[in-house]
Amino acid sequence: MRHPEPIDGVLRALGSTEPSAEGTRLVCGIRRDRRLELLREVREALPGGEAAEHWALLDEAERYDPVATADVVQYPATGIWAEETLRRLRAPYGPPADLGHLGALAAAAALRAGIGFKATLRAPNGRLVLPTLGLLRPSRPGPLALTEHSWDPGDPAALPLHALPDGHTALDDLDPYRASAAVPAARRLTPKGHKRWDTQWSGALTLLHRYDAARAEETGRLLRSVVPLSGSARPAGGTLPAAQGSVLARAQPPPTLAAALVHEVQHGKLAALAGAFPLHTADRTARYWAPWRADPRPLEGLLRGAYAHLALAGYWQRAALYGARGAWAQHARIRAQVAAVLPVLVGCWELTDGGRVFVDAMAAAERGMDGVAPPGGRYAVARAVVEHDRAAWCEAHPNLAPYTVG
Repeated sequence: MRHPEPIDGVLRALGSTEPSAEGTRLVCGIRRDRRLELLREVREALPGGEAAEHWALLDEAERYDPVATADVVQYPATGIWAEETLRRLRAPYGPPADLGHLGALAAAAALRAGIGFKATLRAPNGRLVLPTLGLLRPSRPGPLALTEHSWDPGDPAALPLHALPDGHTALDDLDPYRASAAVPAARRLTPKGHKRWDTQWSGALTLLHRYDAARAEETGRLLRSVVPLSGSARPAGGTLPAAQGSVLARAQPPPTLAAALVHEVQHGKLAALAGAFPLHTADRTARYWAPWRADPRPLEGLLRGAYAHLALAGYWQRAALYGARGAWAQHARIRAQVAAVLPVLVGCWELTDGGRVFVDAMAAAERGMDGVAPPGGRYAVARAVVEHDRAAWCEAHPNLAPYTVG
């Protein structure tokens, strides 16, 4: 069954990768609804007692200041806590659920809402993290009695969450749920580390605003936190489906960071969209060639990669038109990669109706780049390189060769 035309219109807007008000609204709405649904599931699964007191405080904060409370509830790290808690509650064996963090969420919401309250919480390892605010380091061991006067950013016992220079995005090196156990998130940064990030972040945003103001604005609306990765992390960036609105990234020079933000924000958009509007019915079998990867990819991985790289191709084309050094080479290389796999996606019989609208919009956006070609035949050279890589991959994966052409 076809989607109503208004939905198809939003899918086309999102499929183009170009920022749009309706696309941003849909992505934010999906994220909000999913988080609220997840928290409802957690609430239904939790026993009463201590948990009931935490929920009551969270409800009171929401009534008094729904905006502040929503920011705590929608904070990316809260999603990782909620999913992990739900898994633990549903598992017959394993570690217990972290109810103490629910109390920290409620206390953070109450503090930000400015309501009077009293709560007694444990401070694991002598530190209590208050999501979106920072952490408290009590001077005495044991449970910590919190009131509306407990948080003072100037108090030596408080360590505020570091705000990046845009004023909205947090550099989160504190929240225990900022990343999954498999991701090597950096430990708490030093003031020098924060300053380095401030400089690189400001430089990256300057480039985004200069080359692609719409993407800069989209990044500001969709990105709530950045989680610094350790210097040895591979790859240098990523997103976690449970922590929508967050990007994991290594500290890197502004041009590289700007491109990484474009790439990862697209991953976040598509992850949200696919959770509410299935774009295909394929399984997780890894059979497709992706020019940016050596290993075979499932259809979902191919689609996610092509979508993020399509946005990058558009970003570098705009940067090249502005005169950025090396941008034409980046554009030609990435566009050639995307153009090589789009026929596979367009011809895929496992796309849903919405998925076909989405992929057709991707293909139209790629064709639209013909209007301004790189100088000196760079695109033709890039296409030849990609075709050479395709042939080599097919030779190495003879059983999968049919999945590299449309």
